[in-house]
Amino acid sequence: MSGNIQLLGDTLAKAKAENRAALIAYLPAGFPTVDGGIAAVKAVFEGGADIVEVGLPHSDPVLDGPVIQTADDIALRGGVRIADVMRTVREAHAATGKPVLVMTYWNPIDRYGIERFTEELAAAGGAGCILPDLPVQESATWREHADKHGLATVFVVAPSSRDERLATITAAGSGFVYAASLMGVTGTRESVGEQAADLVRRTRATAGLPVCVGLGVSNAEQAKEVAAFADGVIVGSAFVKRMLDAEDEAAGLAAVRELAGELAEGVRRAL
Repeated sequence: MSGNIQLLGDTLAKAKAENRAALIAYLPAGFPTVDGGIAAVKAVFEGGADIVEVGLPHSDPVLDGPVIQTADDIALRGGVRIADVMRTVREAHAATGKPVLVMTYWNPIDRYGIERFTEELAAAGGAGCILPDLPVQESATWREHADKHGLATVFVVAPSSRDERLATITAAGSGFVYAASLMGVTGTRESVGEQAADLVRRTRATAGLPVCVGLGVSNAEQAKEVAAFADGVIVGSAFVKRMLDAEDEAAGLAAVRELAGELAEGVRRAL
């Protein structure tokens, strides 16, 4: 069975044709529970997200700040497994018909088995993987299996990435490029910063892949700011914080649905 890299590409192209950025939301699987996590992904789609990244909770999430680390810890203590991540992807995609990716560090895939992981993700209707800690020069085997199963391989670039490095990464990646707006870990920020616009410009100069910006975007104004120069706006910690701060699961779902609506309006206001 083939994955949904084409759906991912079509979704980004549709947003571009509408002269706006795509809204990409991130939520970890298994948080607050497996069923609750699936409901949360559906809620952000209902609110206006175009694409969702489902996080595979990890005990040592080097890119993630305290908010996502807290959610990952809750999910891991709840016993979340890779099978639950695949179920989250499958049920969210089946319910919405929209592209769902997995964001994961490399170690869980390596232990699980590349062929097994890519085959199961494609069967679940997944669109691909974001792999923040997989070096491009060590990614050939992964990319071979991902290509075979119709899955995107999304690499992360940072403001510190030199132009030569950007060209190497964009040549190897597919789907889109994840541009980290700043040096550091995930979390909400007062300002996204000018570094992000420069990084998008330099990344676009190396290849034709869409460039989507994450790290630090938490409200409609910031989404509008980033949407003015990026192909996609990625929001994670702000959604997770809404879930963490909610009195109960129902309130959490309402909160992330509302935030998705505000952010979706923000990416459209950049027109």
